[in-house]
Amino acid sequence: MKQLDIPVYSIDRFNNKSEKTIQFQIEHYDINRNFKVTYPHRHDDFYEILFLTQGEGIHTIDFQNYTIKPNTIFFLSPGQIHELNLSEDVKGYIFLFTSSFYHFNKTDPYKLFELPFFYNLNQETPPIYLENESEKQVITELFKNAIYENQQNLTDSEEAIRALLDLILIQCKRIYPLSNYDDKTSKGKIMVKRFKQLIEEKSQENLSVKDYASLLSITPNYLSETVKSVTGRTSTDLINDRMIMEIKRFLTHTDLGISEIAYQLNFSDQSYFSKYFKKLTNQSPLEFRNLLSK
Repeated sequence: MKQLDIPVYSIDRFNNKSEKTIQFQIEHYDINRNFKVTYPHRHDDFYEILFLTQGEGIHTIDFQNYTIKPNTIFFLSPGQIHELNLSEDVKGYIFLFTSSFYHFNKTDPYKLFELPFFYNLNQETPPIYLENESEKQVITELFKNAIYENQQNLTDSEEAIRALLDLILIQCKRIYPLSNYDDKTSKGKIMVKRFKQLIEEKSQENLSVKDYASLLSITPNYLSETVKSVTGRTSTDLINDRMIMEIKRFLTHTDLGISEIAYQLNFSDQSYFSKYFKKLTNQSPLEFRNLLSK
């Protein structure tokens, strides 16, 4: 049976070195860089920072469209589907990295979850539009230094690149529009991000709140209470949001029938699947698909 027709790339796909396996890639970005990939696509195991200093276009991330203009920084978490439509004059920098590269020598295995732009608790992943000249200069220099370290292959270059990545992420966190964290609930937010990461990984398995709580080694009640206190929504809401997005991906990017999609996503039958989708979107699956062709 046909699977969701969206390429899933590992970081090795973007390797411009001789090694077969890499944990990071930092380089200049322009319109010619995309020859290796097909859009839309998703990443299976790595994060992306895309800093575009020139050019225009639209960046679509999980059905949300974001305007590209000079000095825009985008962030992608593993599993997110994205598509770039760029002007020919686009230029910038791109930094790809795995969780293991970032967390090397860090004692907290969930440190990345403290950053507001990865596994965002909202359904959006807004970029940063840099307007302050000093901010532009600082971040540009950090990217340039990381590229220099990577190209020169100096002593301890990987350690230096990891330090520069830390500085890039810290600078972005300071100016990100959703970075007003409350220290009292930071642990709860990290747990909810772990929950969202699991939802992403298990999106096609149609798991229950109880199943996810078991994977997190907590009780369903504790999971529900924490999600509610952090997001104002229920655990079921977050699971439903992700499932609806997955259904829309199948309806948009494949020609599978409704019953086939229901089967792929572990629904008991087509009737329940269609009722589920309509209850949460006010459209039947066929109505949603038909609107795509108009």
